[in-house]
Amino acid sequence: MKNNNTSQKLYILTGGPGAGKTTLLEALSAIGFTTVPEEGRKIIKEQLNSNGNGLPWIDKELFAKLMFEASVKSYQKIVEISGTDPVFFDRGILDTIGYLKLEKLPVAKEMDRIAHEIQYNTDVFILPPWKEIYENDPERKQTFEIAERTFECMYKTYREYGYHIIEIPRITVEKRIRFILEIIQEHHKN
Repeated sequence: MKNNNTSQKLYILTGGPGAGKTTLLEALSAIGFTTVPEEGRKIIKEQLNSNGNGLPWIDKELFAKLMFEASVKSYQKIVEISGTDPVFFDRGILDTIGYLKLEKLPVAKEMDRIAHEIQYNTDVFILPPWKEIYENDPERKQTFEIAERTFECMYKTYREYGYHIIEIPRITVEKRIRFILEIIQEHHKN
């Protein structure tokens, strides 16, 4: 996988649900970084508000299609407006493919093609399952066991597409930020 100058600054935070991704993204945003929220949560809220069927507990394939399309649009928008500073995504386009694999649903050839074309930094930060902070809410109905399986599936999917996985330790948000920024700074030195 090639990495162009734009993709070098686009970082993904992935993992299973309830591992602290959103909290970490909010903290990164609070200190001035550009962040891109997770599309899945936004789609679930929109579908609930409109009584739509694109929900993971009603129509998994429609949900994945909506999530993939929204992720591509978010990526394209960020590429157009981003400067030289790192940008952090709460999940990337490959998370939809990981979700389809987790649910044992087919991955459309067009999705696979787009996923190979769209590039992020080859270092992907993954947050492991963390039972002590895991909570359900109106958009997160999965069990902790499903969160663990999701983590494993995301790890495997990103590896299959040539990304280097960096697991973020189960530490405070502030220490997680320091961990990420130290890795980014180290890689920019090389």
